Amino acid sequence: MNELAGKHIVLGLTGGIACYKAAELCRALIKADATVQVVMTAAAEQFITAVTLQALSNRPVYDSQWDSREPNNMPHINLSREADAILIAPCSADFMAKLLHGRADDLLSLMCLARPLEKVPLLIAPAMNREMWSHPATQRNLIQLQADGATVFGVGHGDQACGETGDGRMLEAQELLEEVVAFFQPKILLGQHVLITAGPTYEAIDPVRGITNRSSGKMGFALARAAREAGAEVTLVAGPVSLAEPRGVRRFDVRSALEMAQAVEGAVPAATVFIATAAVADWRPALAADKKMKKDGSGRVPELSFVENPDILAGVAKSPRARSRQLYCVGFAAESHDLLTNAQEKLLRKDVPLLVANIGPETFGRDDNALLLVDAHGTQDLGRDSKINLARKLIAEIASRLKAGEPKNEN
Repeated sequence: MNELAGKHIVLGLTGGIACYKAAELCRALIKADATVQVVMTAAAEQFITAVTLQALSNRPVYDSQWDSREPNNMPHINLSREADAILIAPCSADFMAKLLHGRADDLLSLMCLARPLEKVPLLIAPAMNREMWSHPATQRNLIQLQADGATVFGVGHGDQACGETGDGRMLEAQELLEEVVAFFQPKILLGQHVLITAGPTYEAIDPVRGITNRSSGKMGFALARAAREAGAEVTLVAGPVSLAEPRGVRRFDVRSALEMAQAVEGAVPAATVFIATAAVADWRPALAADKKMKKDGSGRVPELSFVENPDILAGVAKSPRARSRQLYCVGFAAESHDLLTNAQEKLLRKDVPLLVANIGPETFGRDDNALLLVDAHGTQDLGRDSKINLARKLIAEIASRLKAGEPKNEN
């Protein structure tokens, strides 16, 4: 993935056991196609060596404001002017306090103070003991740093090196990578609340068997991530899938179509965009057995009768808010054949302004997809790409339509 292509990140390390995570973070940033310049404090060097970070970043590590490698002996100026962002991970409580007061007694703090505020953002990944994190002084510093323009990522909860458990752990490398990527994405959905359904539903036959489909939920989860990157508040209603929700996304887990319909009904009043990505079962057994249905040796197969599940998308699309475009509805169609014909028919049947169609068997469980956008004016082929890239393209399309007030395809 080249999500950070062309970005140059100064990765600052301060003292703390979480420095071991910085090695993986450095590697993750580079794999995302960023270039990384590591700057370490003396305290950080007590936890990890400069040699390790040099090997991973393929650049010499800086640790002194008096570094003679710079011709003008001003690394705090040169390194900060080259950066697209300064990311301090881990950032100790001590260093947060130092930043707050504008102290500049080492290279990293000097760089943060000397950086051009309008061009070089400061990103902070705190890491400390739970008591240090919750201390009023730290929380005051956190609030003031944000007021001063710094972006402070959250902290993790769990076991700490000291043996205690609680908030204060530095986020994992992949979580921080996701936060950095999100930071650089344009905030084209700022102020919007996006509600997304994802994954399959499971309709019980008995306590151990049920009817479901092959949807993995990956497309819906990618859309949740892309919408959050675009600045939206995101609610995700997920069927039974084994996926971790994107950071900053509110998630509700459901199993059946009825449960999904209920969750959507509760969440849709606050939404401004509804994206129905989930592969909802059309039918469910009329009556689920309360015990496992067993063979009796007679060769007879139990007869199952079915009832139709509620049409979640069509129901939302008929609401007054959707009719008045206060709620913009987007449907998905996973087809097995005749993609365009089936998609156009579903667009009319669901009565939504935009339908996204794909060939389901060619994408279920995969990390890539091929999407066709269909509306009343025509079609637009987004081609085949990774699901996260397609999600970003679709979110950009939705944002453009919201801004224009009237969706339109010219093809």
